[in-house]
Amino acid sequence: MRLRHHHRAALATAGAGLTALLLAVTMTGNAAAATLFGDNFDDGNADGWSKSGGDWSVVTDGTPAYQQSNNTSELARAFAGQTSWTDYQVQARVKPLSFNGSNRLVGLASRSTSATKMYRLALTNANRAELQMVNGSQLTVLGSATLTVSTGTWYTLRIEASGSTIKGFVNGTQVASGTDTAYSAGRIVLVTAYAGAVFDDVTVDGVGGTPTTPPTSSSPTASPTRSPTPPPTSAPPPATGLVGWATQNGGTTGGAGGGTVTVTDATALANAVNGDTATTVRVSGNFNCSTEIRVGSNKTVIGVGAGSGLTGCGLNLRDARNIIVRNLNIAKVPASVGNGDAVHLDNSTNIWIDHNDLSSDTSHGTDYYDGLLDVTHGSNFVTASWNRLHDHVKCSLVGHSDSNSGEDTGKLKVTYHHNVFSNCFQRNPRVRFGNPVHVFNNYYVNTANPSYSYGVATTCNAGVLVEGNYFENMTDPTHVGEGSSPVGNLVQRNNVFVNSGTPQTAGSVAAIPYAYTLDAASTVKSAVTAGAGTGKISG
Repeated sequence: MRLRHHHRAALATAGAGLTALLLAVTMTGNAAAATLFGDNFDDGNADGWSKSGGDWSVVTDGTPAYQQSNNTSELARAFAGQTSWTDYQVQARVKPLSFNGSNRLVGLASRSTSATKMYRLALTNANRAELQMVNGSQLTVLGSATLTVSTGTWYTLRIEASGSTIKGFVNGTQVASGTDTAYSAGRIVLVTAYAGAVFDDVTVDGVGGTPTTPPTSSSPTASPTRSPTPPPTSAPPPATGLVGWATQNGGTTGGAGGGTVTVTDATALANAVNGDTATTVRVSGNFNCSTEIRVGSNKTVIGVGAGSGLTGCGLNLRDARNIIVRNLNIAKVPASVGNGDAVHLDNSTNIWIDHNDLSSDTSHGTDYYDGLLDVTHGSNFVTASWNRLHDHVKCSLVGHSDSNSGEDTGKLKVTYHHNVFSNCFQRNPRVRFGNPVHVFNNYYVNTANPSYSYGVATTCNAGVLVEGNYFENMTDPTHVGEGSSPVGNLVQRNNVFVNSGTPQTAGSVAAIPYAYTLDAASTVKSAVTAGAGTGKISG
């Protein structure tokens, strides 16, 4: 069976007797409703699901999730639930991995009466969200909206079916509503058409309730257990000032909603940031240390005053998510201590690094220190803002190896904005695979070793958008390719170059999915010099 995604006018005409478009702006109420089903796949299996087409398996994507990896499959489906379910809402997180051709889709469906009959909320790579009635090879669009659909990005889809009214929501916002009487009851479906995708956190509730956190299996009475622990279901408001990739994938809230503790030595800090319980950890004083400090999920680590932080060791954010690091001085971390970085990200998601001062001492030479801020091993949804990175050789790396494409492709999405890169001779950042990496409104100044310095480098088919920055005394503002790594893509626009060389550019870069305000590049030097680093926010 081939889905007919073209000739929509003819399809709509054929289904006119069944469908009338209904514009609606209200959402369901928050009254309690019965939980019918839930699965977050944390038990490592997909018991209770039946498959048709595609290659389905439970994988680790930050946490266990259900993946359909075959983008050559014309139609791949996974079914669950009861054919007798009538009025209900189904919700799931969906991340497109790849699309094979144009007008392909990933989606969620409800009231499925057979393998080819259902109501479906589809995300298409034509950048549309469509609420569809599917009847074999006939497709009728009940309603739609323009929506940027990016591979590697999580979307929360929800379908509400009550009587003849069908509504579709993406990330909590209603995108379509229609009336239709074709299907009054049926199962839920995860679906792809010539696409690969990951699905997680599936819940089914009676209409009128708020979607619940899914249990660890299909039994609605089980209690969820996740490692690492995600942000609370009732997420606190987003942190003030957060912009960029860390706003995506559900946002980044750190320790908000949890307790607060103040620490005055490195041992107390290591203990306070351990585990995944939501906590705000206030760092009071500058601690000498020789062992890197591992930070668990759902933490805000913030310095008190302008001088608090670490000397001799850094922070390791590994296999974690939802972390905020602010107002810390981290300096002189030797390469022999842990990862050798001031802040190191390894397989971590939703991270905000803000208003910190990261540095070393270049008199030790190029081999004594490693990185200041390195983002590696499939880390994703990261924002680095208003930091000072200075007096270092290799300052910020995105993607650690040319041979790690399997883990990194579709991830490593990082935003750098309003940072100072001062006497940072290389890697500001150096990017592999990530697309798009967004570098805007930063101030670059480098005078110590112009003979081997550069600003931003793109390699390994990465895509980097460099816009609205101020480059001063930078021999090579941007590089396309670096060392033995193959070239990447780089677009530069609206930058200022003072006593600097000509930027290298190549190819195109994926669209930026979030809202942001671009300052005029001519104002960036003064604004960022005054506002970046520690002591600018309260701890």
